[in-house]
Amino acid sequence: GAPFKDHIVGILKACIVAAFSFQGTEIVGVTVGESANPRRDVPRAIKSVFWRILFFYISSILIIGLVIPNNNKNLVEAGGVGDVGISPFTMVFELAGASWAAHIMNAVVLITVLSAGNSGLYACTRVMWVLAKEGKAPRFLRKVTKHGVPIWALTFTALWSTVIFCISLAGNQDVYVFLINLSGLSGIGFWMGIGLCHWRFRRAYVAQGYDVKDLPYRAAFFPFGPIYALVLLVIIIIGQGYGTIWPKFDALGFVSTYLALPLFLIFWLTWKYTKKTKWVNMLDIDLTTGTLLEMEQNGEIDVFPPDGPWNWKKYFRWMKRKPTTE
Repeated sequence: GAPFKDHIVGILKACIVAAFSFQGTEIVGVTVGESANPRRDVPRAIKSVFWRILFFYISSILIIGLVIPNNNKNLVEAGGVGDVGISPFTMVFELAGASWAAHIMNAVVLITVLSAGNSGLYACTRVMWVLAKEGKAPRFLRKVTKHGVPIWALTFTALWSTVIFCISLAGNQDVYVFLINLSGLSGIGFWMGIGLCHWRFRRAYVAQGYDVKDLPYRAAFFPFGPIYALVLLVIIIIGQGYGTIWPKFDALGFVSTYLALPLFLIFWLTWKYTKKTKWVNMLDIDLTTGTLLEMEQNGEIDVFPPDGPWNWKKYFRWMKRKPTTE
C-alpha cells in the first residue's frame, strides 16, 4: 500500500518517470553563451533552479501524495493517452471543493507544457548546432541567419519533434511509454556524463595547480555529490528493468526500457573507433580553451567583477533598505 505502492518495483518504475519530468534543469549550462554576465547570472540561475525544484516540484508532489489516495478512481482508471488531461493538481482542487480552481490549474498546466516545449526546442537546437560545428553532426546544421539563428538546426528539431509527437498519439499507450522510457533513460545517461565530467574537472583543476576559490561557481558537497549521483543513477538504470524480468520475462517491455543503452554504446564506440580517441590524463585535460576566462581575455564578452555571496542576511538588508527620494 501507500506510500510504497508495489514496494521497490513501484519505486523503480516511478524513477524513470521522475527523471523524464525533471530533465531540463541542465539547460542552465546550455544558456551560458546567451548571458551578458556569466559570472553573475550562471551562479544565480543554478541556485534559483535548486530552490524552485525544492518548493515548486518536491513540495507540490508531497502535498498531492498526502491528499490524493493511490487508489483514486481517476488514477486507477486512467486508461491511456486520452486520459492524460486528468491532472493530479486538478484533482486536488476538486477534492477540496474548489472546482473553479481546477479550470485555472488546467490552464496553468497547459502554459507550463508550452514553456517546457519551448525550452526543449531551444536547448536541442543549440546542442545540434554546436555538434555540427564540432563535426559531430551533419554540416548543414551549422548554417545561421544574419540574426544568428541556427535555422537548419531549428527546422530539424521542430520537424522531428512534430513527427515524434504525432507518433506518440497513434495506437495505444505502448508507444507513449516507449518514448518516455527512451527519453528518461537517455536523460539519466546525460546526468551521469555531467556527474563524471564535474568530478574529473574539479580533480584536474586542482591537479594542474589552480585554486578552486577562483571558480565563479563551486558546487557544494564535492566530491560526495557527483559520486552519490553516479551511484544512484546506476542503481536506477539497473533496477528499472526489474519488473520486466521478474516474475515473468517481458521481452517487449525489456527492450523498450533499455533500448537507449545499446544506442548510446553504438554511437559512443563508433566515434571512439573512427576518431581514435583515448582517455585523457588529469594533467593533460584542456581547462582553458573556450572557457569564460579565455573569452574575457579575447574581448569576446565584457569583464564583470564576480558577484558576491547571496544569503538570507543580505536579503533582509535589501528588504529593510530606505527608499530613495528625489
